[in-house]
Amino acid sequence: MSVDVYINFNGNCREAVEFYAEVFETAKPQIMTFGETPPNPEFVLPEEAKHLVMHTRLNISGSNVMFSDVFPGMPFVEGNNISLAVVSKNLDEIKSLFHKLKEGGTVGMELQETFWSKCYGSVTDKFGIGWQFNYDSGEMRM
Repeated sequence: MSVDVYINFNGNCREAVEFYAEVFETAKPQIMTFGETPPNPEFVLPEEAKHLVMHTRLNISGSNVMFSDVFPGMPFVEGNNISLAVVSKNLDEIKSLFHKLKEGGTVGMELQETFWSKCYGSVTDKFGIGWQFNYDSGEMRM
């Protein structure tokens, strides 16, 4: 069993997932739009929905992260219900990812030593998604 993360966006999912694929150096994502789904004669797809992402995913360091746009008219709350934690034994990777994701975003806590980690930081990226970075030196104090 695995627990995967699913993140919804409000029309900019394609931009977000392509950005994350670049940041985390993953394979280019396969993207299915609402317009590529089999037609349903009982439901006419609104024109504004056809280009929106219905589903895509990335494998980020062994974890599946799935993405979609919300369907037009559905409620959307930007990023306040999710935080993704990146834990790595590679300090350079932590620093690199943190600095890439903070571009256009907001730093909650700069990378620094804490009582549980020699290097921890948090950032909300330019898409409103919260990220935590934790260096695992093997001396976790928590």
